[in-house]
Amino acid sequence: MRVGVVTFPGSLDDGDAARAVRHAGGEPVALWHGEDDLRGVDAVILPGGFSYGDYLRCGAIARFAPVMRSVVDRARAGLPVLGICNGFQILCEAHLLPGALIRNDARTFVCRDQALRVETTTTAWTSSYQPGQRIVVPLKSGEGGYVADGATLDRLEGEGRVVVRYLEGNPNGSMHDIAGVASEDGRVVGLMPHPEHAIEPLTGPGGDGLGFFTSVLASVATV
Repeated sequence: MRVGVVTFPGSLDDGDAARAVRHAGGEPVALWHGEDDLRGVDAVILPGGFSYGDYLRCGAIARFAPVMRSVVDRARAGLPVLGICNGFQILCEAHLLPGALIRNDARTFVCRDQALRVETTTTAWTSSYQPGQRIVVPLKSGEGGYVADGATLDRLEGEGRVVVRYLEGNPNGSMHDIAGVASEDGRVVGLMPHPEHAIEPLTGPGGDGLGFFTSVLASVATV
């Protein structure tokens, strides 16, 4: 299975995301922000970092990159897409996911191993987990607070589209302790924590993040 990893100007974790795909048993494919060819990949990851320096608003410039035209079109046709941290912000800016990410409520950058609860396993990126499973994944962000209007929050909760939720303390003021959400069809997922940094004990707090990558490989294999 071939999983594309997009590099924008300012991406920091594209190499880590590619390594996570490889570790899960897939083939990572490098995708450049300035090209609209997705090279026939089976899924796409928008990695963390600071696309275009986040000079305007996190993800606001990246959403207009040529590659995003193809990502949006293919995502609406069912292509699995995962946005991690800055990638989550880009997905919200591109209206593939509802809501927005704003500055942490403490106004400081947060970098720590974060406990999470997996709320749904019906998405393309979470089938390897158990409902309610506690996992630990690194979190590193300055604008990670998830916000949405009341009707959107009610819809996300009612439709089971909250993917993961913060445990043992909310690190950034996210509404409903939300750490990740999914699209209506469960194919597009945004996460604020970084599962690509938790694929094995050697390079992270453990291997709890690997399931996001094995999940999508299994999802693609069954299509």
